[in-house]
Amino acid sequence: MSERERILDELSSAVVNLDEKKVEDAAKKALAQHIDPVEAIEKGLAVGLRKVGNMYEKGELFLSQMVYAASVFQTGLKVLEPELKRSGRSVKRLATVVLGTVQGDIHDIGKTIVGSLLGASGFEVIDLGKDVPTELFVNKAKETRADLVGASALLTTTIPMQREIVQALKRDSLTCKVMVGGAACSEEWAREIGADGYAMDAVEAVRKAKALLGIVENP
Repeated sequence: MSERERILDELSSAVVNLDEKKVEDAAKKALAQHIDPVEAIEKGLAVGLRKVGNMYEKGELFLSQMVYAASVFQTGLKVLEPELKRSGRSVKRLATVVLGTVQGDIHDIGKTIVGSLLGASGFEVIDLGKDVPTELFVNKAKETRADLVGASALLTTTIPMQREIVQALKRDSLTCKVMVGGAACSEEWAREIGADGYAMDAVEAVRKAKALLGIVENP
């Protein structure tokens, strides 16, 4: 195994092993060895987070571990991003997703995990955060020419905002797909409000996003 391959494996393993210190060290080592930051992200960090997603789906990890893995991924990303900006290069993206927790709802752990896993799977993710008004979803979708809008709601009192988002996007004749998620909603709710899809967790969100946009899964 070459030094480059060893460092990429260290990045991936650090995410899988939930080791924030190791991922930071491995990212710094990648820069010191002049490894392309795009490659470090795509073949190191992202590989690790996708592995974690698969392990979570199989029941081998708890949700809390999935949350921490996303945080470890972000730690490595922060080390690599300055060099990525200096180089003028960018990570190849499959599509653009605008993501947020709806207005009135301040729960964003699940949404943040979805965003991290979508990013690791090749999507450009614009995370609007939590308590996001409908107008901001619509304006950001227009501004970025988003392919997909993802709206999360964990409270039964806030899921009507998902319907409002779907209707507002249609009123503005935006053709982006809309996916909803969160503890308060369901497949039936998604159909009722005219959303294009529903995902119960982050792994399913990546799969559904690809299916909605006609992106073929890698074998």
